[in-house]
Amino acid sequence: METLSGSLGSKPISMKQPLLGFTLILFIAFFGVLLSSTSNTLSLFLVTGVALGYILTRSIFGFAGGVKRIYVTGDSSLSKALLIMFAITIVATAGIHWGAAADGAEPAFRAAASADIIPGSGSVKAINLALILGGFIFGTGMIMAGGCASGTLTDLGEGAVRAVIVLFFFVLGSAPGAFARYELLETSIGSAGTTVYLPDLFGYAGSVLASLLLLIGFYTIAAKYEAFRRREGHFIDGAPLQNELPAAKGAEFKLFSLKTYHQFFVKQWSYVTGGVLLAVMFIFIINTTGSSWGVTTPFQTWSVAMMNAVGLDLTSPAFSGDMETIENGLLNHNGTLRNIGIILGSALALLLAAKFKLNYQFKLRDVVIYSLGGLLMGFGARLASGCNIGGLFAAISNHSLSGWVFMIALILGGIAGLKLFEGKINIIPPNRYLKK
Repeated sequence: METLSGSLGSKPISMKQPLLGFTLILFIAFFGVLLSSTSNTLSLFLVTGVALGYILTRSIFGFAGGVKRIYVTGDSSLSKALLIMFAITIVATAGIHWGAAADGAEPAFRAAASADIIPGSGSVKAINLALILGGFIFGTGMIMAGGCASGTLTDLGEGAVRAVIVLFFFVLGSAPGAFARYELLETSIGSAGTTVYLPDLFGYAGSVLASLLLLIGFYTIAAKYEAFRRREGHFIDGAPLQNELPAAKGAEFKLFSLKTYHQFFVKQWSYVTGGVLLAVMFIFIINTTGSSWGVTTPFQTWSVAMMNAVGLDLTSPAFSGDMETIENGLLNHNGTLRNIGIILGSALALLLAAKFKLNYQFKLRDVVIYSLGGLLMGFGARLASGCNIGGLFAAISNHSLSGWVFMIALILGGIAGLKLFEGKINIIPPNRYLKK
């Protein structure tokens, strides 16, 4: 049996992991067919989750890294890829919203019960104290935990034991965060705020133009900051992209060969490739479900289920929807299946590349930091009613001003976390695709 080698290391690597990867594909297919007997939607959420996880891991793409990497190393490549991804989804969703509005649909926040809702507009959120505080708290927590919500799921799929700790406490902090949001919104100061749907101010074309101008501004700042760090000698070269396999002289192209396998299943994708593919998946999700990608709402449900399991009676109206979901079974919950899919997709990416390995590289002191980071992320995400997927990516892409406000709060929280914990924890995770 041919082995993987070349840029994956000097020693040939067994095909055992890739075979496990193909076995996992068969399991996912079987699981999807099983789910389809209940609902095709469940299968859809599972498969989209697998695709998201695979893309995130294959491109080493992370939303938290957009803040961490540029601050720590001066490298703006991931930050700029995120901005390119936003630009694609902003333009695409403008067309989706515009077409739906032309047929009489309304944004979710002001639609009557019987009205058609513009796909994705459920991500248009109010700008209030809960959003700002939640964004800041989440930003600090994601630095302490070593990743955001989607990053925690992909880390888990990649074999990072740290992610088990983070996810447990992320889930644990979610129900208290949801309760705090509910109680805060019941107060006069908490309920004060406004919902701004940018097409209401500028029209759809104007909203796209205004959003793109903001993205260009952030892109310019990122590029100039990297140039400044290089000029001042404070730039840290990140790990390069994986090299190509060495070409044999006179070798002809063979479809069934190591080189072909390497190109299709092993070679690391660039940040921009990852961003473009995630944008495509984001648009696909809106078109097939009518809603945007989100990660942390299921965490809230898991949190309530966890607390119910230990005998805590959560009777607050904040958890009414969660109780219904739990009674129906978590494996019948769309969001839960998508998150499971993300974990499976990440594991699949590394198995096919023969790079899966359990990572125990942390100290006992780090456990405390990871635990507190997870709690802060869970609390902050549900206080803000979204993380850097639902509160940032989905909101900005669906032309909500709340996404830009959440971005500022999250960046400030992230910088605060970096100031407090830089040098104390592994802020930038290793590139699993490169030679160890």
